Amino acid sequence: MNVVIITGRITKDLEVRYTTSQMAVTSFTLAVDRPVKKGEEKQADFIRCTVFGKQAEMLEKWARKGNRIAIEGRIQTGSYQNKNGEKVYTTDVIANRVEIIDWLEKGEHRGDQAAPEQVVADSFAAISEQVPF
Repeated sequence: MNVVIITGRITKDLEVRYTTSQMAVTSFTLAVDRPVKKGEEKQADFIRCTVFGKQAEMLEKWARKGNRIAIEGRIQTGSYQNKNGEKVYTTDVIANRVEIIDWLEKGEHRGDQAAPEQVVADSFAAISEQVPF
């Protein structure tokens, strides 16, 4: 089983790029606080994350540096050779689901999109105003 859930703050503004098949993708670093004992200095882990598709486009429009987000996904490892010919190992979180905890303020969004409270994720149906309980 390879499942990870993390919550943290975006370390820089996001930029979406597109694959040759026109799928949106954004990669960024998420600062995740470590638990510390009382009186100790705060510590954080900086975790590389990758988000694809409509979720990547949504993040670019509605989140920025410093906003808190939650990611559910999987860990993926890899490696490459750097300029010096040394092998570098990587560990990334590949997102399956993303939730923005701190939205941009109304009027701050990037592009002509609905206000954050009007955005409904693809995997959720809108709730009617008449709730049966």
